[in-house]
Amino acid sequence: MPADNPRRFGLVWTESFARTARKFLRRHPDLVGLFEDVLKQLETDPHAPRLRLHPLQGKHRGKQAVSLTYQYRIALILRITAKEIVLLDVGSHDEVY
Repeated sequence: MPADNPRRFGLVWTESFARTARKFLRRHPDLVGLFEDVLKQLETDPHAPRLRLHPLQGKHRGKQAVSLTYQYRIALILRITAKEIVLLDVGSHDEVY
């Protein structure tokens, strides 16, 4: 990537995530800007403190999540070696987990 491009990670939108994100943003149009900001931050630095990246446990072991708001999360798989982030789900804590 060119030096003037701050992106370090590529975002991989699974079909399921794209469908869920469309539905989520239709239900929460007030969060569109924040959703876009979080995705941009994920591209540049997924470990930024404001995202609160954390590993998941139990049946979601091997996946991580970031906070969209206090109530809403984005579940993902962070692949450091491939420099990509696979987006899996978005929704409330109970919906995502």
